Amino acid sequence: MYDEKSKERTRRYIATSRELLGLNLPLGTKDLWKDYAAEKGMSVTELIKKLVEEDMKKNNFIG
Repeated sequence: MYDEKSKERTRRYIATSRELLGLNLPLGTKDLWKDYAAEKGMSVTELIKKLVEEDMKKNNFIG
């Protein structure tokens, strides 16, 4: 059950362990990306992370 203690733990975890990145996209892009990611069995966040990390590796930015 999701109660106030769980909510507070989640809030603390996000505040200390996660970063938020916002994107300003043309109308319709979000839905297009969501559909594409869903076809690949992942979320838009997972898709973006995967694509950026692959590009960084390809360009020897990360090992």
